[in-house]
Amino acid sequence: MGLLVMILGLVLFFAAHIFTTKRDARAEAIARLGEGTYKILYSLVSLAGLALIVWGFGHYRATGWIDVWYPPTAMKHITIALMLPAVILVVASYLRGRIYATLKHPMLAGIKLWAAAHLLANGDLGSIILFGSFLGWAVYDRISLKHRTDAGGPPIPVGGVTNDLIAVAVGIVAYLALAFAFHPVVIGVPVMGG
Repeated sequence: MGLLVMILGLVLFFAAHIFTTKRDARAEAIARLGEGTYKILYSLVSLAGLALIVWGFGHYRATGWIDVWYPPTAMKHITIALMLPAVILVVASYLRGRIYATLKHPMLAGIKLWAAAHLLANGDLGSIILFGSFLGWAVYDRISLKHRTDAGGPPIPVGGVTNDLIAVAVGIVAYLALAFAFHPVVIGVPVMGG
């Protein structure tokens, strides 16, 4: 049951996100609904999808675990190491500096790194579906960005090295918070040990 709910959530979440890559259809929806209504509907569908993903994955982990393969312990350590740059990349997409200018889409790079890292450490069916879906979407979205003719949003000024230093510092703090507070409490899996 949990796995099916998670898959439904993934379908909703990614349907909304993939729709935004269809620029003509998106523009038509905004023209018909109005920008405010479109954004509200987009947010509601995305949040509903995210809620179903979280609930479904939690329920699956508690009641329907299905092992596919058994990753070596070393993979967990590799995942822990890869998560620091993944978090920094996500932060760098908001604190735009040289990292942003070099990668152009550090958010997608961070999501790809997060998903790939978690695929290394998790060999169960639910994790493979969850993280594989995010990895597949991030690859798709990066490819679709190359074919878009519009900027997708108002330009955000790009700063210099100071923004990168702040992104690294905030990324380290966020990484530690995710590893030692969020992951064990919300996900129910300690990052270290276990």
